[in-house]
Amino acid sequence: MTKRAVIIKSTVLLGLAVLIYIFGFFPNPVQKLYSTGIYPYISATLRFISGIFPFAIGDIIYAILIGFVLYKIVRFYKRRKTFKKQDRIIIPLRVLNFFLLLYIIFKLVWGLNYSRPSVSEELGIGYEKYNVKELVQLGNYFVDKTNALKLKQGKIPSYQVAELEKISAQAYNLMEKKNPLFRYSNPCLKAVLSPWVISKVGIEGYYAPLSGEANMNTNLPDFVKPYVSCHEIAHQLGIAYEDEANLLGYLTASNSPDLNYQYSANYEMLRYILFEIRMKSPDDYKLLHDKLLPQVLADFKTEKEFWRKYNGQMFGYMDAAFDRFLKLNNQQKGIDSYQDIVIWLWNIHKKELAVGN
Repeated sequence: MTKRAVIIKSTVLLGLAVLIYIFGFFPNPVQKLYSTGIYPYISATLRFISGIFPFAIGDIIYAILIGFVLYKIVRFYKRRKTFKKQDRIIIPLRVLNFFLLLYIIFKLVWGLNYSRPSVSEELGIGYEKYNVKELVQLGNYFVDKTNALKLKQGKIPSYQVAELEKISAQAYNLMEKKNPLFRYSNPCLKAVLSPWVISKVGIEGYYAPLSGEANMNTNLPDFVKPYVSCHEIAHQLGIAYEDEANLLGYLTASNSPDLNYQYSANYEMLRYILFEIRMKSPDDYKLLHDKLLPQVLADFKTEKEFWRKYNGQMFGYMDAAFDRFLKLNNQQKGIDSYQDIVIWLWNIHKKELAVGN
């Protein structure tokens, strides 16, 4: 490719990237034209294609991309002495073009969803913040609910990915009757190619934008898997932020007729709530912790030991870093900090809590 052709390509790609970037500053048009406009068709098409393959093709795509970059680096190093003067311009522009193209593809197949308005608005969930007393009430509510579900729960199935895909898709279909945001066609839930590696890194699951796949860490304890599958499917539906995917995952799994899904959802939300209470009122945290059934505490221990097994060193760092968590997130006053998912849980259940009192 000539120098002129490379410059023209760079100009076009840079122009497209800038337009997409600027478009991201307008949440409502993004929502109308992209997130609820063309994105559902892009996502459903990607899931249909990916569903043809029984393995996670997203992992393979990323491996190919990494291999391509490494190949180019080695090739550059070997040929560096034969470069001409114009190569000083052409090579940096080619590198720029590669990353601009990746940026454009990422934004178009999923990334623009980061610019959509909060899905809590679409679901009609308020953002009224709680005080410590109200947070403890919420904690008590979830402790009681989680305990009750645990008592009803029988033997937890040893979930296979195909089973999770089927049950989670059914749960989303039920929620779609309440809100079209939950519409989920062409289900595509995959096991990651290397659960050991993902466990070592400390990841429960992830979404692969280039293939449209929701990927599960199949090494996870079985009581965690239902909620994680619903969380990752939320990303497929264009829910980009983690707290918002937590919200959709909770609403879907907790409203499933499957008792194991209900328990999984409430167990996971209880973790977030207890974390918040531990920061804001350690004494209340201890009281709530002591109210948990031995069976629920056993699940907490199982999950803790799972992560300790795979990344014990990282686990130690996480424990040691707990007291510095807020500072690392530029939140100096713990009592004034909030997790969005806990705020939404409070707003969802505050009427029930008011009746209970």
